[in-house]
Amino acid sequence: MPARSLDRPRRSALFLPASNPKAIAKARTVAADVVILDLEDAVAPSHKERAREAAVGALYTGGWGHREVVVRANGLDTEWGAADLEALARSGADAILVPKVSSPQDVLRYHEALSSAPTELQLWTMIETGGAVLRLDAIGALAKSTRLALWVLGLNDLGKELRARHTPDRAAFQPFLSLSVAAARTHGLSILDGVCNEFRDLDIFRAEAEQGLIYGFDGKTLIHPDQIAPCNAVFSPSPDELDWAHKVIAAFALPESAGKGAIQVEGKMAELLHLDQARRLVGIAKRIAGR
Repeated sequence: MPARSLDRPRRSALFLPASNPKAIAKARTVAADVVILDLEDAVAPSHKERAREAAVGALYTGGWGHREVVVRANGLDTEWGAADLEALARSGADAILVPKVSSPQDVLRYHEALSSAPTELQLWTMIETGGAVLRLDAIGALAKSTRLALWVLGLNDLGKELRARHTPDRAAFQPFLSLSVAAARTHGLSILDGVCNEFRDLDIFRAEAEQGLIYGFDGKTLIHPDQIAPCNAVFSPSPDELDWAHKVIAAFALPESAGKGAIQVEGKMAELLHLDQARRLVGIAKRIAGR
């Protein structure tokens, strides 16, 4: 199975239609951590095959720098899905994102379809159906035996299926947000929050990104380059967080702290779990700074 880097920065993941050459060229210059070349929702049926060829060509051409490059394929239940997976298996993509997974059996089908791909190719899946949210634990458990490495929430499709209303606080979806994060963490999966449809008002976008951070998401998927900067800001460790993290690490490193499970740091209790959190935070900050 592919090695999973849970501490790799994935603050921002920009969707763009693989059928748009200008969008692909621009994506090589943006500050997104992840670029997702979309063959599914963003591409009309008449352009599917051309988009597939463009995605493969963009991967072979390279020039993506530090960015992870992911391709969202069409589902295996469509006329384009099998050809997408065959073409992408050895394309050099970091991951293949697949839509509308609703059961463990769906994950196994995609895993089998990618059996000829290099071991480092990851399988990412959309969580965007009622069936998926009812089977999060069973789907997540396959991370141990398949390429499954990351989930992306798709609240637009989920909302359509549930007939749920989209509100600024995402009240109808809050149970799914927390349950998805819990299942992802249980099974060692990374997880990205869904897109915010509002790309003109960045205050609305930032509020939604901050909500995702509170729930524990690693980052957020985006539909417009203007969303990248506020998204990166929200999901990057803040100066205050890093200052506290360094203090916790330094305090546990003192001789008098040896063997202790809990100590005081500036009048606050810090346990070993806080030390683990501090080290992770500092590690992510260093990887971001290295870019």
